[in-house]
Amino acid sequence: MYQYTCLNAISQVGLSRFTADYTMTDDKNKADAILVRSANMHEMELPKQVLAIARAGAGVNNIPLDACAKKGVVVFNTPGANANGVKELVFAGMLLASRDIVGGVNWAAAQAGNESIAKDTEKEKKKFAGSELSGKKLGIIGLGAIGVLVANAATHLGIEVYGYDPYISVDAAWNLSRSIKHISDVNEIYRECDFITIHVPLMDSTKGMINKEAVDQMKSNAVILNFARDLLVDEDAILEALDQGKIKKYVSDFPNTKTVGHKGTIVIPHLGASTEESEDNCAVMAVNELQDFLENGNIRNSVNYPNCSMGVCETAGRVAIYHKNVKMMISQFTTILSDTNIVNMSNTSRGEYAYTLLDLEDTVCPDTARKLESIEGVMRVRIVK
Repeated sequence: MYQYTCLNAISQVGLSRFTADYTMTDDKNKADAILVRSANMHEMELPKQVLAIARAGAGVNNIPLDACAKKGVVVFNTPGANANGVKELVFAGMLLASRDIVGGVNWAAAQAGNESIAKDTEKEKKKFAGSELSGKKLGIIGLGAIGVLVANAATHLGIEVYGYDPYISVDAAWNLSRSIKHISDVNEIYRECDFITIHVPLMDSTKGMINKEAVDQMKSNAVILNFARDLLVDEDAILEALDQGKIKKYVSDFPNTKTVGHKGTIVIPHLGASTEESEDNCAVMAVNELQDFLENGNIRNSVNYPNCSMGVCETAGRVAIYHKNVKMMISQFTTILSDTNIVNMSNTSRGEYAYTLLDLEDTVCPDTARKLESIEGVMRVRIVK
């Protein structure tokens, strides 16, 4: 039996995927796994019992990834599960920036009780006129799950699409419409596009990537859309450009004291993945990842350990070893396990961490597990079966 706890409200559609071998507990000290959305875990002391954390969403900046890795706690996320919800809001942002829909709606609401509203509408509507999306150029930085959906959908609206992603995956490339112009220099997007939307993960290399140098190259009618992470954009540079009329609009899904209410900004209260469908999809994926890991030791969509999959164990025993990615580890494992036959093995690495899964003819006794765990560089050993 396994126990799990939820630090945030998690969709019941996802939780219902747990089998009868799982029970929910409110006591994190008894949990084998944790499900989380936005709760800040950086100050949380992780109990030794915890084996895994699943973030029902893509961003994991609320989880101490390296600290978890050192304790042998695998952290999962759910990439792509909320992609359609974000994609749809990107187009809403483009429409809001192109046409003064909000201004028009607010004007109409203020006319409650005005018997001349129909006549006044014809006089006032020109104040809220805008432009169409068809025929414009859209630059997409990052062609992952969301970027690809945005790119393909934009082509059906008559938009000319430029895509930039030096690390595009094979799957994403196959799913990308042939009409997308794949750009090798991101500066071409800054110079040419009317709309620029960013869909990359927040890392040291991407933090503030849309900066003053980038903004200075943009058209005066350029609209920047940020539905990924606020820190990807140097907002000081963008607000300065808005004040000086160098760009047209900044659409952000991340409210803060700088942007809210500033002229030229359209700030949305982090609604990108706030759809019933997205929350259900994220929860289902998170639960599936946890079950496969807890029952089989397989890792899929981890953000601090390498992916590793050996299916369902069909031998007497399976052991998982979490360790540093250094030389001579495998030989030390096999020496300790020399009394049994290793039927199958997978060893994968991610940066400084590695994960080894072994299927054995015999079960692994606790004493053998302790010997494996005593090897320098080993963080955790788990007897899966």
